[in-house]
Amino acid sequence: MDKLTSMNVFVRVAKAGSFAGAAKDLDISRAMATKHIMQLESELNTRLFNRTTRSLSLTEAGEEYLERCQQVLLDVEEMESAVTKLQTEPRGVLKICAPPVIGATHIAPGLTEYLKSFPDLSVEMVLKGGQVDLIDEGVDIAIYLGQLNDTSLVARKLASSSLVVCASPDYLKAHGAPQDPEDLEDHSCLINWAIPPRNKWRFKGILGDRTVTVTGRMQANMADPIRNAAVNGLGLIMLPRYIVGRDIELGRLQVVMEQYAISPLAIYAVYPHRKYLSAKVRSFLDFIQGWLPHRIGMDPP
Repeated sequence: MDKLTSMNVFVRVAKAGSFAGAAKDLDISRAMATKHIMQLESELNTRLFNRTTRSLSLTEAGEEYLERCQQVLLDVEEMESAVTKLQTEPRGVLKICAPPVIGATHIAPGLTEYLKSFPDLSVEMVLKGGQVDLIDEGVDIAIYLGQLNDTSLVARKLASSSLVVCASPDYLKAHGAPQDPEDLEDHSCLINWAIPPRNKWRFKGILGDRTVTVTGRMQANMADPIRNAAVNGLGLIMLPRYIVGRDIELGRLQVVMEQYAISPLAIYAVYPHRKYLSAKVRSFLDFIQGWLPHRIGMDPP
C-alpha cells in the first residue's frame, strides 16, 4: 500500500473519530480504511488506536504519529503545489483569523480591495480572540497581537499601535486618577487576555522600566467587552489607541498617566511555513503589509 495514502487515511480516522466516518470522507470502504491502519500498525510495530465496540481513541504513540503525519502531508501538499506551478496566481480559499476589533474595523475593509485583483480567490475570515492552532484549524494566516511565544511559526511584523491606560470620567471622579504605575494596585483594572502578558502592565519612566501586576472585576479574551465595561465606569483599561481612540475623542474615556511611556503593541501576520508559500498567502502578506500601517493610525468608526 502507498504510505502517504495510508497516512492520509490515518489522519482522517483520527479526526473523524471512526473508521466509518473517515471512509465516507475519503469515498472508500470501511474495510479498506481499516486495512490501511492495520498496515501502518504492522510496519510501525505499535498500536495507533485504542479500539472498543463503542469508542475509538488514539494511543500515546498514535498522538505523536498524528502530529508527524499532519506535518508530512502538509509538506507534500506544498511541494506538489510548487512543482505543478499552482503558486503562480492566487486562487482557492484563503482562510484568515484575526482578533475581532482589528479584523472587523481595519483588515476587513481592505479585503474588498484585495479581492478585486484576484477573481479566482475567495476569503474565509474568522474573528476570534487569542492564538489559534493554524495547522489543526486550517488557517493560512493569523493576525497576532503583542508578544509571540510559538517559535515554530513564521511571523512578519505588519504594524504597531500605541497603548493607552484610560477610564471613564465617572470612574476617575469616584476613585481618583492613578499617578504612578504602583497606584494601579488599588484600582479595578479590566484585563484583555488577547494582549500578553495577561495581567501585567509595563511602563517606562525616568526611573526605568516598571511592571505592575493588575487585578480587576472583569477579564475577557477580546477588547470590546472590557472597553464597554470601562466606558460604563467599571475600571481602568490598557488597550490600543485604534480601539479606544473614538471613545477618548468623544469624552467617554480619559487617558491617565500620560507621563509614562508604554511600548507599542506589535501586530504580526503569522503563518505555519516559510517554504513553498502559496501565491494566495504571499499576495495577501504583501497587500496587508502595505494596507494596515496606514489604517492602524486611524480611529475605528
